[in-house]
Amino acid sequence: MDASVLDDIILRLLEVRAGRPGKQVQLSEAEIRQLCLASKDIFLAQPNLLELEAPIKICGNARFFVPPYAILLPLEKFDQRSVDNYSQHDPSAVRLNGSLGHLPCCDIHGQYSDLLRLFEYGGFPPEANYLFLGDYVDRGKQSLETICLLLAYKIKYPENFFLLRGNHECASINRIYGFYDECKRRFNIRLWKIFTECFNCLPVAALIDEKILCMHGGLSPDLKSLEQIKKIARPTDVPDSGLLCDLLWADPDKVVTGWGDNDRGVSYTFGCDVVTDFLQKHDLDLICRAHQVVEDGYEFFAKRHLVTIFSAPNYCGEFDNAGAMMSVDDTLMCSFQILKPAEKKQPKFYGNSNSARPGTPPRIVKVGSIITP
Repeated sequence: MDASVLDDIILRLLEVRAGRPGKQVQLSEAEIRQLCLASKDIFLAQPNLLELEAPIKICGNARFFVPPYAILLPLEKFDQRSVDNYSQHDPSAVRLNGSLGHLPCCDIHGQYSDLLRLFEYGGFPPEANYLFLGDYVDRGKQSLETICLLLAYKIKYPENFFLLRGNHECASINRIYGFYDECKRRFNIRLWKIFTECFNCLPVAALIDEKILCMHGGLSPDLKSLEQIKKIARPTDVPDSGLLCDLLWADPDKVVTGWGDNDRGVSYTFGCDVVTDFLQKHDLDLICRAHQVVEDGYEFFAKRHLVTIFSAPNYCGEFDNAGAMMSVDDTLMCSFQILKPAEKKQPKFYGNSNSARPGTPPRIVKVGSIITP
């Protein structure tokens, strides 16, 4: 793809930052087709299991109302009590620098103004490296702008910007939940099919420093070796069952031992024992996934060996949840930045950063066998 054409597309996609939220960006069908074709080639040239290095920042849905802050704790001995005490005695915050590394993100769901706000806080590429955990389309009103900017950045910075597949990057799902209708309304069905071909080439998992496994959904009873992820053929649709389906759809469940039925009607739920056994077998420290709204923005499972990250306060205006971002440094220290939900009187989709409640200092944990439960 011609570099000048790509830069012009990115420029136009970013120009709306100065305008009203929700303003559409006028891209031609030919330009969007180029984005899909060029990014598809890059996806296929890179492995299905991406191997990345810390430092890395991790976050979920990009619906921020306040700038994120973090307090950094000493790396030695700490537990939940020490973190809370440190936060009380040192309320000053250190703003995280986007240059720290990758920022894995997930479940943007067509909320384009929130994606732009995410980049404003984390740093626009290439100032920061990013890993997104899926679900870029559906539900939101601007799925096209969202996915086009992400694909454009992937093409421009292929070794610093990474996109994983979510369960909504699947024709049978986004045919129902909004993306198909948006493509048809603004362009045509042909363009939706081109996106489908692109989505079928997305990688499905990432391994950070050989210790943190990231995916959109969860584990699978069919996953015996990480080599199996590498061998998943692409392009491919998401099947109704099996390894690929589970990586995009499975959920942890505190009341389950082993594997259980999933209320979603697809894939499985899995218990703490499954997580513990899997990590021990593969010499991993942590599983990081998305796929579920959690009240505090992040939620641990299996004695802090799995974490669900959700970064969107007031998700879709329907949940009173906080958001969170997780940063992993080169010692595998994890720090959580909590973003409080906006006040009820604020608009659902475009909060005022001056009137929203401020973010709270993070809780800090260390992943791996040295965790204090």
